[in-house]
Amino acid sequence: MEIVVGIPAFNEEKNIASIILKLKKVTNKIIVCNDGSSDLTNKIAEELGVIVINHSENLGYGAAIRSIFLKAKEMNSDILVTFDADGQHQIEDIQKVVEPILKKEADIVIGSRFLEENTNEVPSYRKFGIKTITKLTNMSINENLTDSQSGFRAYNNQVINKIHPTDQGMGISTEILIKSSQKKFLIVEVPIKVSYEGDTSTHDPISHGASVILSTLRFTSMEHPLKFYGIPGGILSAIGLFFVVWTIQYFTQFGSFPPILALIAVGSTIVGMILLMNAILLHSIITLIKDK
Repeated sequence: MEIVVGIPAFNEEKNIASIILKLKKVTNKIIVCNDGSSDLTNKIAEELGVIVINHSENLGYGAAIRSIFLKAKEMNSDILVTFDADGQHQIEDIQKVVEPILKKEADIVIGSRFLEENTNEVPSYRKFGIKTITKLTNMSINENLTDSQSGFRAYNNQVINKIHPTDQGMGISTEILIKSSQKKFLIVEVPIKVSYEGDTSTHDPISHGASVILSTLRFTSMEHPLKFYGIPGGILSAIGLFFVVWTIQYFTQFGSFPPILALIAVGSTIVGMILLMNAILLHSIITLIKDK
């Protein structure tokens, strides 16, 4: 089975040459998505003879991964490995990441930074953010992953052909997992080592976290509308009903409506009913689309 390595790259002229040369020892099929770089990333990659996809402007990490997925699909790739261009990943770990796919033990393999005991190399703020987002992701996919945001992954041919990423930003890592879980693809993790020496990442941790959380909420609402809208809708409707009864009792006893109780009763009931109707309508629409 041939391995294709895809590298999303934005202004990585300092690292891209050494990474490509090392990767050529593993495979001759290397895709670099130059995501609107203003430096020599594009020129270096082309001179080294790899497949280069050029975005005319910086569209984001998600757009780069999507372009790599589409190219890998066009090439009918057996295995696609996504590999960061900032020098943090180890070439030696590629075999470890593809092994479960070669043995047909997984459809997607994630290189996790947290499976081994020694995770001290991961900066504390990154560790906190990754673990928080991973817990949120696990709630959406009913898995028990340790590193949902790792960019070091391997995908088999089925995943490449059946998963169609759309998110433009960092939320694409979560999107792929949610869509894969919905299609019952087997996801496993293997331990990898990362190097944060110099920490050259161009990803802002705050915007990264916000993008992933919003993406997770968006795809969860589409995959589980009854849970996402129905549960809060039911809770608000119950609260509204409670305050309606309280308001009626107050009026019966004192002959006037308490404004605050009445406002809470009406507001909670209206919002709750809207959420419940949205849950039912979205569930019906999504079910019809899936059945087609």
